[in-house]
Amino acid sequence: MADTDNNPIERKRLGKIVSVAIPAAALIAGLLVVRNTVEYPRTDDAEVFANFIGIAPQVDGPIISLPVQDNAFVKQGGLLFEIDPRPYGYALQRARSDLSTLEGQIIDETRTIASQRSAVGAAQANTSSTAASVDRAASAVEEAKANVAASKAALDRAQAELQYTTRNFNRIEPLLAKQFVTVDQVDQARTDVVSRQQVVDQSRSQVALAEAQLLSAKAQYDQAKAVQEQSRAQLAQSQHSVLTLEPLTAQREGKIANINATEYNLNNCRVYAPFDARVTNLSISQGAYAHIGQQMFTLIDTRVWWVIANFRETQLRHVKPGMHADVYALSRPNERYDGVVDSVGYGVQPDSTLVGTFSQTGLPDVQRSLNWVHLATRFPVRVRILAPETEPFRLSESAVVIMRPNRPGEK
Repeated sequence: MADTDNNPIERKRLGKIVSVAIPAAALIAGLLVVRNTVEYPRTDDAEVFANFIGIAPQVDGPIISLPVQDNAFVKQGGLLFEIDPRPYGYALQRARSDLSTLEGQIIDETRTIASQRSAVGAAQANTSSTAASVDRAASAVEEAKANVAASKAALDRAQAELQYTTRNFNRIEPLLAKQFVTVDQVDQARTDVVSRQQVVDQSRSQVALAEAQLLSAKAQYDQAKAVQEQSRAQLAQSQHSVLTLEPLTAQREGKIANINATEYNLNNCRVYAPFDARVTNLSISQGAYAHIGQQMFTLIDTRVWWVIANFRETQLRHVKPGMHADVYALSRPNERYDGVVDSVGYGVQPDSTLVGTFSQTGLPDVQRSLNWVHLATRFPVRVRILAPETEPFRLSESAVVIMRPNRPGEK
């Protein structure tokens, strides 16, 4: 060392080495930093985000219970608020009563229809009986016609025999004076004439009686036909008077739907937290009248938090889903959280100062001037924070995201 200090040449050589080594080391370090920054980019243009939903009642009514407080934490299944359920309970009782009334009407109508169908059966039996009576009356008419025909034939025979005996008497009576015949023969011939005349008279009476019986049979037949037509009319009337259950049974679905709707409204009087959440923007108090669809407060889903980090388009080729990142919330800059990239955005709103505006019907409005400095477009990258629910994140708080290589064991 002493030789070096005493030797100006060596001191000069060492100075040159040091003067070259320091810039070289600085250049190498700078290159490494640039390489690391390029391959594992970072951004402070990021915000913590979570899902949130607006809580609004699905039924109207005064709020009788509001156990939550603004900015308080609620567990899944915890009661958020309760609306007075009495009107909806009364509506449910009325709907069930309407259904019971309808079922009673259906039972009564069923019994009435059974009675009407029995009447139809009786009318059908009566119609069958009258049809049999018509058949019997028709047979009686035919029988009377046969009797009339037989009586007329007997009358014709008696008249023919009377003519024969009369001619025979007229022939032998003049022969008595000449004594060609005896008195007994003349008396016998006269007696035969009288006897045949009586037979003719009797046959005429039989014909008149048979014709009268025929008229009576026809009258009975006409009466039987009239009774048959009346029974058929009664049968048709009884068949048309039979009621049906369709008008009543068609109402059953509507009554059941009304019960389901009132039960649904009654159940919606009590609203519970759908997940572990943080209450915020509470703008109503107990005793107020809640309206359907009017938002009362917001629930922030605390189960999953992520960061929306905006990276320049030139950095996106180094950001892939599944990569891990270090996340820092500005409210706790010394607290590092592990995150994993869920997705990389594929679209943002076009810059109207560069490409103009688009319309659905017209042509693109292209700008006629360009800026000398063209800034890179930033695209959102969703980074899910791997942290327990108890971490005190706030929606939209600022954050810093630094992409990093996966550590051993990380996927």
